[in-house]
Amino acid sequence: MAIGRMLLVVFLISQISFAQGRHTARSMVVSKYGIVATTHVQASQAGAEVLRKGGSAVDAAIAANAVLGVTEPMMNGMGGDLFAIYWDAKSGKLYGLNSSGWAPQGLTLEHMKSKGATKMPLRTIDSVTVPGAVAGWNALHERFGKSPWKDLFQSAIFYADHGYPVPELIHEFWADAPQVFANDPEGQRVYLPNGRPPDIGEIFHNPDLAKALRLIANSGADAYYKGEIAQAILSTSKALGGTMSAADLADFKPEWVEPISTTYRDWTVYELPPNGQGMAALEMLNIMETAPASPDGPLSVAELHKKIEAMKLAYADLERYDADPRFAKVPVNGLLSKEYAKERAKLIDPDRANCDASYGAPRSDTTYLTAVDRDGNIVSLIQSNYEGFGSGITVHGMGFVLQDRGALFSLDPNSPNVLAPRKRPFHTIIPAFMQRGEQHIGFGIMGGANQPLAHAQFVSNIADYGMNVQQALENARFTVHPERGCNMVIESRVKPDVREKLSAMGHKLRVDEEYSTSMGRGNAVLHDSRINVNYGGSDARADGSAEPEPPPLPQ
Repeated sequence: MAIGRMLLVVFLISQISFAQGRHTARSMVVSKYGIVATTHVQASQAGAEVLRKGGSAVDAAIAANAVLGVTEPMMNGMGGDLFAIYWDAKSGKLYGLNSSGWAPQGLTLEHMKSKGATKMPLRTIDSVTVPGAVAGWNALHERFGKSPWKDLFQSAIFYADHGYPVPELIHEFWADAPQVFANDPEGQRVYLPNGRPPDIGEIFHNPDLAKALRLIANSGADAYYKGEIAQAILSTSKALGGTMSAADLADFKPEWVEPISTTYRDWTVYELPPNGQGMAALEMLNIMETAPASPDGPLSVAELHKKIEAMKLAYADLERYDADPRFAKVPVNGLLSKEYAKERAKLIDPDRANCDASYGAPRSDTTYLTAVDRDGNIVSLIQSNYEGFGSGITVHGMGFVLQDRGALFSLDPNSPNVLAPRKRPFHTIIPAFMQRGEQHIGFGIMGGANQPLAHAQFVSNIADYGMNVQQALENARFTVHPERGCNMVIESRVKPDVREKLSAMGHKLRVDEEYSTSMGRGNAVLHDSRINVNYGGSDARADGSAEPEPPPLPQ
């Protein structure tokens, strides 16, 4: 009898162990305290430590972002732009911040034509727009910060001074640095200290950036836009024949904006309005919603085909209409109407890929991070230099590169995105937020043109297929190919027979590795206000983590 009971116990234990199998690589982080999710572990830890000391979600996000500027210098930094969505748990109100910089007053169509340009250049001083990141930190902190400003930069200063070991994927992203800085001796000195990109595990220091961070910590944003850092930016620009003026920097202010939204199934999804591309994610979701989710799953032929075709239609509209709304009329309401989505959805052939999607006529290198604090407040923040190491121009003596967002302007006078002084260019980086009842999610997935379609896939994974935030980030994805049309990039985790059927429908697939960085790198946090518990996820396609706030310990 005793042996029988023992065998029964062994059998039950084996069944319990078997039931715990799963297809995802990581678990969610679950905590009654705050969580910070970023693409680099040390940045996540820095934000979590700020939360432990009583800081807000915004304080944690700024601290984490400052560290990422040190540890992921090709992706982001104080030479880039910033966008954020903030959810206030107490009031339930959403706030949007657009801290993307404008073109210098002297950067005109005439200036570019005098140089013989037919399109905006990459990696030159004429691609540099006013960086908005530091002004964005300041605006967020003034409104939602709790910690002393100076305290937010101590971890970043430490890593810049004392160095940090370079992780795997950041090492890979560093590989292009010799070409990027071929004409920038300052960049070579700062980012190629031994004449080459640092190896995995090699300690990288940036004392110049530590100096710049100290200036900001001690003197605030004015150090950047009016003080010593501003003077370094202006002298760097002038030496290269740039048009940036002291007034271009000093006059810049971020803009608080009202997030735009749509409903998808029973969730409400929010993005920021133009000049970003968030409206494409919402339009894509509207088109997808006109058909039920495939019962065969998110990686089935029917579901992937529907999403790919919806993406093409939304992106065609994005390219035609998106611009700085202070300079061009962008028909956001028309593009996001459910009736317009039904019209666009009629263009999808369920059996054939459309290789030449056109825009409709509606009626009137990046880092993403997110943080939730113990009160449930959420910040969804994205910040970028645009291309890897931005313009390839390093500010002399300050240890950071200037972004090249100006490359996204058009030189076509008929384009809504045509270059103009003090105008903001079309922007690729977008933070996002979604909610249903007591569930509130801050999320984002970086990667240039990849972002709207990656957002839509993430939302569908949750709304259509019941995934948690970690599963929704990890699930295999597709993305755009540089050559567009029917060319797509897809991960090899999508089954071969599915890929073969998609190819037979006319989709031209480039198959990447299982967790391809082409798909972007995402993070997400969820606050359940019914039980006051937080959940976090971090993409396995990055070096990062979702780090919980350490518990408050007795003094």
